[in-house]
Amino acid sequence: MQHWFVDRVPDPMATWLEAFPAAKMLRREDIQSLALEANGIIWFRLHSGEVADSALSSVRIKGGQLVVVLADEPDDALVTSALSFGASGCCNTHAAPEVLRQVALVVENGGLWVGQHLLQQLLGTTSRALKTGRREPRVDWSLLLSEREVQVARLVAGGASNKEIAMQLTITERTVKAHLSAVFEKLDLRDRLQLSLRVNGVRA
Repeated sequence: MQHWFVDRVPDPMATWLEAFPAAKMLRREDIQSLALEANGIIWFRLHSGEVADSALSSVRIKGGQLVVVLADEPDDALVTSALSFGASGCCNTHAAPEVLRQVALVVENGGLWVGQHLLQQLLGTTSRALKTGRREPRVDWSLLLSEREVQVARLVAGGASNKEIAMQLTITERTVKAHLSAVFEKLDLRDRLQLSLRVNGVRA
């Protein structure tokens, strides 16, 4: 998959190139003159003080085109705005290479990357709402998982972060990530939101 980093000037950060050595840089004004592949990701940088809607107006997001916003000062409002514009995710401009690769993996597989804080809020709200809302007949997904994986899945569905899960189960965050990867694979899910819906008996 091709990666394009879009900024005011074509001056990539070292972390971007470390994550994706074959990535290409684009100026904002050049983005519409190129026929970008549908199977690529556009990483669009938002500088401090910029508003997502106005900055992203230069990108006409087409069907199948993935856009991830790189924000110098990400917050929940900016993330929400970027997603409403059609972006597949938003993360910090200065994120480590391994985080950028994880973001790419999530959005390539149809998931959304919204940041830990906003995701926890969303999952917590979803979990509370589903307790009183109408749900699909429950499928016993837990039979597909180990006992520990079931514990991790239930905690994720309740809005817990990897760190909180690690502390509660007395395991490392790395182990939590390993269990979560296994859960996603066994249940054929893309992200934490889909997992929350599955655990709560809602058809994703």
